[in-house]
Amino acid sequence: QDLVKNHLMYAVREEVEVLKEQIKELLEKNSQLERENSLLKTLASPEQLEKFQS
Repeated sequence: QDLVKNHLMYAVREEVEVLKEQIKELLEKNSQLERENSLLKTLASPEQLEKFQS
C-alpha cells in the first residue's frame, strides 16, 4: 500500500512541477502580450479603438 501511495505522491509532485513551469511561461507570455497591447493602443487611431469598444 505504501508503494502505491509513494508512487502517487511522486506522480503528483512531478505534475505540480510541470504545471508550475507552464504557469510561469503563461505569466511571461501574458506580460508580453499586455505590453504589446498597450503599445498598439497608443498607435491606433480613435476610429480603430472604437471598433474594439463595442
